[in-house]
Amino acid sequence: MTYDLILKGGRVIDPAQGMDTVTDVAFAGGKVAAIEPNIAATNGADVRDVSGRIVAPGFIDLHTHVYWGGTSLGVDAADFARRSGVTTLIDAGSSGPGNFKGFLKHVIEPSEPRIFAYIHVSFAGIFAFSKRIMVGESSDMRLMSPADAVEVANANRDTIVGIKVRVGRNASGASGIAPLDIAVQVAEELSMPLMVHIDEPPPTYEDVLVRLRPGDTLTHCFRPFPNSPITGQGAVKTAVLEARKRGVLFDVGHGMGSFSFKVARAMLDAGFMPDTISSDVHSLNLEGPVFDQATTLSKFLCLGTPLTDVIRATTANVATAIRRPELGTLRPGSAGDATIFTVGEGSFPYIDSTGERMNGNKRILVEGIALRGHWWHPAGNR
Repeated sequence: MTYDLILKGGRVIDPAQGMDTVTDVAFAGGKVAAIEPNIAATNGADVRDVSGRIVAPGFIDLHTHVYWGGTSLGVDAADFARRSGVTTLIDAGSSGPGNFKGFLKHVIEPSEPRIFAYIHVSFAGIFAFSKRIMVGESSDMRLMSPADAVEVANANRDTIVGIKVRVGRNASGASGIAPLDIAVQVAEELSMPLMVHIDEPPPTYEDVLVRLRPGDTLTHCFRPFPNSPITGQGAVKTAVLEARKRGVLFDVGHGMGSFSFKVARAMLDAGFMPDTISSDVHSLNLEGPVFDQATTLSKFLCLGTPLTDVIRATTANVATAIRRPELGTLRPGSAGDATIFTVGEGSFPYIDSTGERMNGNKRILVEGIALRGHWWHPAGNR
């Protein structure tokens, strides 16, 4: 067998396979080719010694905004991926059916990191999100474009993984819950999953959850009061537990105002781990409180979440949520992506979306990235 890249001697953690062992990983033809001890180097293979480091499936960030230049909230996908150890980015509704073609041509297709998208049910996506102008796109029902969303999603199933809608006092205003009802119809028509943003009420957390189907994702699931998943006494709300039982997925979606250490502690103490951990990075939080996906994952390590569970929430579980089983694992034949990192120990400052600060004792430090079977260093060096 001829290999393109061999990662030698790393601690391979792949939750999808129940694997945590020191071994080699080889890549060929853009895919994982083998996981074995002592894989022999072949002529032309790029051999990287990663001993003392952790090798995980390529990190996937389920909630990003990377329509750079096309929307005011977009960030550069490649720069964010290098900083984060991310090999696949899922854009969460930056574009709608009215501007998806531009996103596809100018950002998705030229991108080195893989980009998928939830398409927004609003015609132009999230079009007015900046420091000076903030207009909730779901507040104007004239912008709801279900027929166009179905048409564009059907034509781009290789790239579009689901439907996105935003509801809450800021996102949908007087429209309330109605945009979600429309989005559910679109997702049903397409047999695709739905991702729903929730901010301050109305509607309530409970109003949103009752409408979600198995496989749909509620993002901003650990948001602070109001519309928090916990009661005033710190217990997990009954509606949250019932939704999980019927298969609704819960995503962190950290963002500018949607992640609370207080809520996370209460949820984790109750044994409620989010299905997926994502950054919700955009132009207004890139320099804090989000910074990057590695920082978001590190916060959960510092909150006591086991490393394997943190990795699962940014690999295998995300692949399940977007129905892309070729991602999120190092199983031979899967996509040739890996994230190489260490877990630093010391004193590290973290901040949540409410301004609460926490000194953590751990931090994920990205050491390298394998992308489509080739070395893609965080600094961009091949």
